[in-house]
Amino acid sequence: EVQLVESGGGLVQAGGSLRLSCAASGFSFADYAIGWFRQAPGKEREGVSCISSSDGNIYYADSVKGRFTISSDNTKNTVYLQMNSLKPEDTAVYYCAAVPRWFLSANRWSLMRAYRYWGQGTQVTVSS
Repeated sequence: EVQLVESGGGLVQAGGSLRLSCAASGFSFADYAIGWFRQAPGKEREGVSCISSSDGNIYYADSVKGRFTISSDNTKNTVYLQMNSLKPEDTAVYYCAAVPRWFLSANRWSLMRAYRYWGQGTQVTVSS
């Protein structure tokens, strides 16, 4: 059974930090890239970051560059999203998802319909 399980969300004040985790199972982790997406109330889901641990490709949305860092622990089949200098506009449900790594490129990594597997999401709330 394919599973992507997010954890680490919560309530934090503006300027604070959180680290999200995405634990993957049931598929070949090496053959997939893992992306983070978020959806704020009343807004469309958007790509935040993506990592292909097999070849080292990493992508970020402009809105989080310099504040968020994505990383991967291949021994645990887990991807992390370290979020620093959080802003109220970062408030959203954060999802991780898996896409075949061959699909990735700088202009396609955030294409949601390409992602085959999705987690249930974890809430991040940043208070001002």
